Amino acid sequence: MAITIDPSELAKDFRLDIRNRLSQLDRRLKLVGFLSTSETPSRTYASYTKAGCDDVGIDFELIEVPKLELEAAIDQANSDPDVHGIIVYYPIFNTDHDRYIKDLVDHRKDIEGLHTYWAKKLYHNERFVDEAKTKKALLPCTPLAVVKLLAKARATLGCEVDTMRPLAGAKVSIFNRSEVVGRPLAAMLANDGAEVYSFDLDGALKFVGGTVEESKITRTSALAASDIVVTGVPSRNFQLVAPSEIKAGAICLNFSTLRNFTSDIGDKASVFIPRVGPMTVAMALRNTLRLYENYHA
Repeated sequence: MAITIDPSELAKDFRLDIRNRLSQLDRRLKLVGFLSTSETPSRTYASYTKAGCDDVGIDFELIEVPKLELEAAIDQANSDPDVHGIIVYYPIFNTDHDRYIKDLVDHRKDIEGLHTYWAKKLYHNERFVDEAKTKKALLPCTPLAVVKLLAKARATLGCEVDTMRPLAGAKVSIFNRSEVVGRPLAAMLANDGAEVYSFDLDGALKFVGGTVEESKITRTSALAASDIVVTGVPSRNFQLVAPSEIKAGAICLNFSTLRNFTSDIGDKASVFIPRVGPMTVAMALRNTLRLYENYHA
């Protein structure tokens, strides 16, 4: 029977470390969130962000602003020296215009790491922002949360880890290739040494190291070979991943708000992680502190 990992337990460890480090600063940090959508998940994420900030000692201000006034509001926060982090709750326009909004946020305050500056760092596997390599680059919150949870799962199983390439030799299947989670996650895992098959409605891509190529691999073949299976499909039409499809002992993680695995997946998986939400919030708090240390301290 699979070990189930509760992300809230690991998140507590990270929040404790963040709280301790924040207590040593000579000022309180301020995070501003912009809400321009009526989407329930966005409002829920905002409430979780506030709770997380309250827990570790970060001042959080949620600003609800009409979408056509959002650009001006972001510009004001960018220029405010008392604002150390900015988070925008998407979707807003549900078009390519959201990409434009992501690049409006000053990358030095972009706690979600969605700015093109951070995307370039990620896809080029550039892990620092300074030549002396003392300041680490930022990674997007949910993909980073998944990486940390997978590391916890592998440690729980006693897997040997190469600190430079912690996923060397591992095969991974990811069902989601969104620009916010699935694609950056595939790149991050490949940067850590994994061979990653990324699936969406357009088919499969293979990520290895810094290369990406089209692949003809089927869902069946990829699942049967994968040591790690990650799903994030927000559709009830998705065929749930069943024990009969996966490799015995695989680590399975679901980051969608919907269940993407059958309820008996634990019969064959070694570890099952049913959600990541608390860790996403913890990584947002961690990124807020990192941006302050990199650019504002």
